[in-house]
Amino acid sequence: MRVVTESVHRPSYVLMWGWLILLLLITGCERDRITAGREGWLINTSEVADGGPGKDGIPALTHPPMVAASEIDYLSPDDLVVGYRSGTDIRAYPHRVLDWHEIANVTIGGQQLAVTYCPLTGSALAWSRVINGETTTFGVSGLLYRNNLIPYDRATDSYWSQMRMDAVHGDLIETRADVMQVVETTWQTWQSMFPDSRVMSNATGVYPAVRYQQFPYGGYKTSSETLQPIAADLIDSRLHAKERVAGVIANGSARVYRFASFADSVRTLNDVYGGDSLVVVGSETDNFIMVFNRRLQDGTRLDFRAVQDRFPVVMVDQEGNDWDLLGRAVSGPRTGEQLSHPTAFLAYWFAWYLFYPNPEIFEFTSD
Repeated sequence: MRVVTESVHRPSYVLMWGWLILLLLITGCERDRITAGREGWLINTSEVADGGPGKDGIPALTHPPMVAASEIDYLSPDDLVVGYRSGTDIRAYPHRVLDWHEIANVTIGGQQLAVTYCPLTGSALAWSRVINGETTTFGVSGLLYRNNLIPYDRATDSYWSQMRMDAVHGDLIETRADVMQVVETTWQTWQSMFPDSRVMSNATGVYPAVRYQQFPYGGYKTSSETLQPIAADLIDSRLHAKERVAGVIANGSARVYRFASFADSVRTLNDVYGGDSLVVVGSETDNFIMVFNRRLQDGTRLDFRAVQDRFPVVMVDQEGNDWDLLGRAVSGPRTGEQLSHPTAFLAYWFAWYLFYPNPEIFEFTSD
């Protein structure tokens, strides 16, 4: 799934179209790797494409080097990062590195996790590496399903769909991933909220640092084109194909929230979807949207309003608790409590409608 060039100055469109030509040339001769086990797949193998480099051709990282946020010098303010906290352990994994590796097998606060990012669908998820009591690592299979990453676990060689969040082939078929909540935002926002976090270094030992200063798919982020063509009758043109939206999944359907609905400042929405009481907090300016459950384990349902200019605090509830971007109460009677979360993450619009057809687009004009 990569076109590797020795020159970082080559025009981006050359990278993208070179890759498209390569994909067309190799797909036919590689189909046997997909269709050999056709009967053992949960998904339609006609929608699975071989990306070219083969299994582990895109090298997943295992325990990549982490450094203090203050030591990072390779990121621009608008670069996106994937953040996660377990206890007091707060980490960030920049897109610039994940674009080239797609999976980072990590341990955060004692949790064994795979941080996965698919640059083709713009989707970042983290899930547990402990499956049926056994800890494993994940690699990149080299296959795509509906343009989305298919990881494989090294313990059983089962293949997983990232955006379906389950094993679609192999011994673990139908096993659901244990998904954690991550935050995806800009380096500037992350650093201002969590200056003491640790961040993945670009000194991976796999590629030279200069490699991470280019995007491997050229102009893909802004183009309406996808690497795997989408049938005309499936295209949902209500939004631009590559618009990043936050989606919540319930009962096999999805509702998406647009950044434009959270313009200019931090805004909150007390919402209900799939029978669950939710709070959506976001900011177009600071580039984040997070979704949490409003009903607590003790049965209390909280109502939230936005908090301005107090990062990492982004909202307060009717009890007077202040909550940060990661859903943790940092002051008030519930200090230290953590909000639970539905299945929600950011991805490109086209990926949402391919995986969860006819998603609802929610917009609001006032808190």
